[in-house]
Amino acid sequence: MSSSTDTELRYSDAINRGLADALESDERVVLMGIDVGAGGGIFTVTRGLHERFGSSRVLDTPISEMGYVGAAVGAAMTGLRPIVEIMFMDFIGVCLDPVMNQAAKLHYMSSGALEIPIVFRTQTGAGRAAGAQHSQSLEAMLAHLPGLVVVAPATVADMYGLLRSAIDLAAPVIIIENRLLYERKDEAPPSGHRTPIGQAFVARPGEDITIVTVSRALHTALDAATQVEADGISCEVIDLRTIAPLDIDTVLASLRRTNRLLVVTEGVGDFGVGAEVAARAVDEGFWSLDAPVRRVHGPSTPVPYSPPLERAWLPSVERVVDEIRTLCRDR
Repeated sequence: MSSSTDTELRYSDAINRGLADALESDERVVLMGIDVGAGGGIFTVTRGLHERFGSSRVLDTPISEMGYVGAAVGAAMTGLRPIVEIMFMDFIGVCLDPVMNQAAKLHYMSSGALEIPIVFRTQTGAGRAAGAQHSQSLEAMLAHLPGLVVVAPATVADMYGLLRSAIDLAAPVIIIENRLLYERKDEAPPSGHRTPIGQAFVARPGEDITIVTVSRALHTALDAATQVEADGISCEVIDLRTIAPLDIDTVLASLRRTNRLLVVTEGVGDFGVGAEVAARAVDEGFWSLDAPVRRVHGPSTPVPYSPPLERAWLPSVERVVDEIRTLCRDR
């Protein structure tokens, strides 16, 4: 059962409430996926929805991502607004064709005649010893596919608000949930709250360095920013929230004030979101830079299964603190 109150909500309960509110407000919305119905989902995020809305609105599917994702794309083409749960982000590889070549391309291929209002919910998050095939952060791969909107909520309010905005959008959206945030609690957003897609958020204003983050890395960066306050370093922390389209304007506006940039992500660094932000910052904000752009990210290896090795693999508060101090050494 939920431990949320009227004033406080868990990240996982924000998902449940957002799904329930969308199902309640729009009869075109359907929820599909493995065990999302009577079982309430592998992470119990969809508990209670099957009982409330019935099996015609909350559909348990066979263990065949290719099958039910393809069916959801067809449902979207005919006017429904499906929400599809792909249990682990890694499993997008099993159904990449209907995501990449159908959902992402049909609006373009039909010269705008077809709208594909579909939401893919999936979860990621290294740190629970789930192994290399259940811990990948693939947001950069998905953001590389034209036609897909990719969002990664880091807070309770944004989880609810981005989910509701994604369901409203007449385009395919991938929502990346970090399972290590599922139990995180924060102030409950008002019913019907929407977070704008494509707009980053300045989570902490600062003057000496800009730190850009994705998903759970926001909280790592905020903890690091608190630590370096004792050194007299003022960090501005930005949560991208939306990866594609990328809100580079908010990043550049911050860079013009701080003149230093650090990007913190939990995905593999090579060809990643941090690399894109760094490239755009150098291309469009070069004259604002007083130091090289630095990145903290996972190494280009599979995520280790061993808990100590996995902790070493993940970006830590200590690594972020070290980078901040290095970049601000000569400020």
